[in-house]
Amino acid sequence: MNSTAAAVKNFFSKPFFRDPRTLLGLWLLLGLVSALTKINRCNNFLIFKYTFWHAWDGKPLYALYPAEYNDSNHYGPLFSLVIAPFAVVPHPLGLVLWHVLLALCLYVAVRRMPMPQWQQIFIYWFCAHELLTALFMSQFNIAIAAIVVAAFVCVQKEKDVWATFFILLGTFVKLYGIVGLAFFFFSRHKARFVLSFAGWAVLMFVLPMLISSPEYIIEQYKEWYMSLTEKNAANMFSGGQNQSLLGLVRKISGAAAYSDLWLLIPGMAAFALPYLRFGQYKHIAFRYALLASVLLFIVLFSTGSESSTYIIALTGAAIWYVTAPWKRSRWDIALMVFAFILTSMSPSDLFPAYLRKEFVQPYALKALPCVLIWLKLVYEMMRRDYREISDKEETA
Repeated sequence: MNSTAAAVKNFFSKPFFRDPRTLLGLWLLLGLVSALTKINRCNNFLIFKYTFWHAWDGKPLYALYPAEYNDSNHYGPLFSLVIAPFAVVPHPLGLVLWHVLLALCLYVAVRRMPMPQWQQIFIYWFCAHELLTALFMSQFNIAIAAIVVAAFVCVQKEKDVWATFFILLGTFVKLYGIVGLAFFFFSRHKARFVLSFAGWAVLMFVLPMLISSPEYIIEQYKEWYMSLTEKNAANMFSGGQNQSLLGLVRKISGAAAYSDLWLLIPGMAAFALPYLRFGQYKHIAFRYALLASVLLFIVLFSTGSESSTYIIALTGAAIWYVTAPWKRSRWDIALMVFAFILTSMSPSDLFPAYLRKEFVQPYALKALPCVLIWLKLVYEMMRRDYREISDKEETA
């Protein structure tokens, strides 16, 4: 057994597996392959694509168009401009470029994080399968993960104007981006942060008017609000939606007559408590822990979370695991293995179909490992010292 483990370890320690170029090639290949396999079954991309054409033609963005696609659009009016380059080119090319760009965005965001290369490599490998799951759905959630990470990186590099750009881009497309405000307290230029935030907010509000009219866009913002409200209500017991902590509790208990605020308020309190540890702000490991908490929180406390949303949460889990300045315990390793098996692998054909259909999906069990990781993370942020520990101190 030991010789087998050693052989496996030696195999994966080869430079090929630790070369960022290998991971770049793999992630771009995942984007290409996922697009080619979904050319004739890409409902989400059709929703995205027609968002531009509907805005161009002045049609309602949130109405049903059964002749064009199933379901309805739930993205903000700004998305009509974001998707425009992929909507105006022939369909197969637009889909391929969209998938490749999504994979590239998250790759670059992780690559820009000021951390050792081995930590980036771990994140790439750990998230590769979840990335593929999201790509099969053409999911913008990949870009959301990249946007949150990019906002964090820009704050660290004192590029607050760009940080607020990413925050507002994610907000005006899918609301999730607003969580980037969690990094405001780490900014060294808070006045610049606030002013650039206000400037980008105005610009992104009016930008869609370039291909339509002010009256049309204002009306679509109102319709967007109504669309999200209705979707939130429909998600409560939906089999594919609400794959979150909220859904986990609601579906296991079977209770309908209670408000999610009973979970949201304690969750927000737990998320906010580590901010009281002002002395830890100076440690980059503590700031990375907050980034991980943000990425996990927005998935675990959203009724809109679905299987392919977990590229956001697992990116957070991977950052949590590799950036701690102390040696990870066996329990931490077990949590990551649990997350990879239940969260990442459960939607695939490698996972027993019976367990997936009878237990994982109906009870939102995909969320469970990430819930445990997030609780462990919050505990660590409240109790641990995030200063860098030297090798001598660790072995003492």
